[in-house]
Amino acid sequence: MWFRNLLLYRFSQTIPFNEAELIAALEQKPARPCGSQETHTLGWTTPFGKHSENIVQVADGYWLIALRKEERILPGSVVRESLTEKVDEIEARDARKVYKKERDTLKDEIMMSLLPRAFTRTQTTLACIAPQEGWIAVDTSSAKRAEDLLSLLRECAGSLPVRPMTVKIAPGACMTEWVKTGQAPEGLVVGDECELRDTTEDGGVIRCKRQDLASDEIQQHLTVGKQVSQLALQWQEKLGFTLDDKLSVKRLRFEDLLTDEADDQGGDDMAGQLDASFTIMAKSLSEFIPALTSALGGEEIPQGI
Repeated sequence: MWFRNLLLYRFSQTIPFNEAELIAALEQKPARPCGSQETHTLGWTTPFGKHSENIVQVADGYWLIALRKEERILPGSVVRESLTEKVDEIEARDARKVYKKERDTLKDEIMMSLLPRAFTRTQTTLACIAPQEGWIAVDTSSAKRAEDLLSLLRECAGSLPVRPMTVKIAPGACMTEWVKTGQAPEGLVVGDECELRDTTEDGGVIRCKRQDLASDEIQQHLTVGKQVSQLALQWQEKLGFTLDDKLSVKRLRFEDLLTDEADDQGGDDMAGQLDASFTIMAKSLSEFIPALTSALGGEEIPQGI
């Protein structure tokens, strides 16, 4: 159950709930299937699926929660085709033009009639909360999915004073300097993939894979003003990842050093394996996040902390 992405959020005040209060809050809104006229539902599910009944998984003071979203899939092309047929029918029958307001009403009626027959899909989004350290890491690269989770948590808990984690030096500026010099701060190693972006409006983008970033070709792009907007990095031979200029961590990979340790500690049952992997992952993130923000000039700490 290793995370694959990280969107990082910082509590701007003291966390307004303890473990028991968090459990009680999430139990108010369990995940459920979509009703016949619902486009989607959001609710909390067990992070370990069928391997645990705990709606909050706890390990060494870290909390793991899981949001499940079920939504009905209604392709826009199907709606547009049905709407066109309906509009053509009305215009031919009544010899008049169907204008926007009526088209919008017809579209809503068509969607309501099609929803009960639409397929559904589910998405589960995990988040690790570090109450002692005051951060939340959401396993997604989508700001929308992260906001769905945080909004529902805020609704259930009554308060959630968080904001995206920020640093003192722009990540793009730091990554550009690391590639220019061929050196990253202690603990970080520059990989062989990056994205270079022209800083002018509508500027070009160059994506490099399995490329020597110290090569003349890459350095020339930097010399003429391109900035590194994404960069593959490794941290202490424990994590591999891609960092972007919004401080989003993508393609997160926990190396064998950690996964083997989890295998050794987890035993033979799946629940034990999941618990061990969560524990080791959370502890690793508690070391990695400060190291990453430090490499970017340090974290901008909210005044309330």
